[in-house]
Amino acid sequence: MIAAAEISSAPWAIFIVAVLFFLALDLGVFHRHAHVVKFKEALTWTGIWFTCAMLFAYVAAPAMVSTWTKDDSLLFVTGYIIELSLSMDNVFVIALIFGYFRVPPEYQHRVLFWGILGALVMRGVMIGLGVAVVREFSWVLYGLGAFLVFSGIKMVFAGDEEVNPEKNIAIRLARKLYPVSTSFDGQKFLTQFNGRRALTPLALVLLMVETTDLIFAIDSIPAIFGVTENGFIIFTSNVFAILGLRSLYFVLAGAIGYFRYLKIGLSVVLIFIGVKMLIDPHGGEAKWYQYKFSNIASLSIVGGIILTSVVASLLSSFREARNKKSG
Repeated sequence: MIAAAEISSAPWAIFIVAVLFFLALDLGVFHRHAHVVKFKEALTWTGIWFTCAMLFAYVAAPAMVSTWTKDDSLLFVTGYIIELSLSMDNVFVIALIFGYFRVPPEYQHRVLFWGILGALVMRGVMIGLGVAVVREFSWVLYGLGAFLVFSGIKMVFAGDEEVNPEKNIAIRLARKLYPVSTSFDGQKFLTQFNGRRALTPLALVLLMVETTDLIFAIDSIPAIFGVTENGFIIFTSNVFAILGLRSLYFVLAGAIGYFRYLKIGLSVVLIFIGVKMLIDPHGGEAKWYQYKFSNIASLSIVGGIILTSVVASLLSSFREARNKKSG
């Protein structure tokens, strides 16, 4: 397994430059003009980003990092699935935010683009700090494990998410510091309002999306520390999961009601990873009495939990729809 110290600056630089290039290509070419992202387009991009993540794990990363092993690819995929799965809960909250502010569908991609760009920066800082703290104080991992178990249990009993901008500190601060226009000005974040430069409602939506991601990152980033402590794997898997979040939103936003058991599945994943961290905080081959959780076993368990919750949700929704139709 690669150690963080063995990763030179070159792979980091290559990866970051490549991500920035594709983001610029996305905004400057593929989504230069505001338009409604249809389901087919979103599904295509979801597949593209997933393929890119797998190619990175099994082709690009081994080529960039000489010490990269098959086990590291498994750790990356496990972290990617965990982050992407937890992002699905974030998708539903973003849908509520867009609905609350009545954001026109053609402007939603722009908000998600800049929101995700900000999320990448925030998560990069949080991951860097997290890796540094864990290296210096390894006992912190026990605290993270306990926190994940607590978060998982809390998620089970939590009610439906609500959007209340008045309780959002960032929104309240923005309104105090800057005037806010009463209507959208296309896909602009800044406009002229009463002769002054002002924020548009779209800017407030962006702030809500950013702060929402920050809250979700508090759960998701500790979760991946239960998989590996390697900063490069943590960062790259996070980036690919966040990059796929935009297209995933447009795939799932219209089908929120079909995923009623997903939250339970996510809570079980958090509890599993938290318990795994408490058993063996340094990840890898964690043991449960006489049993051993290999990396492939952990990946299978996490994937199985998510798949089971999704399938159960769909079966329940289809059964309910059939009963209504027959009744």
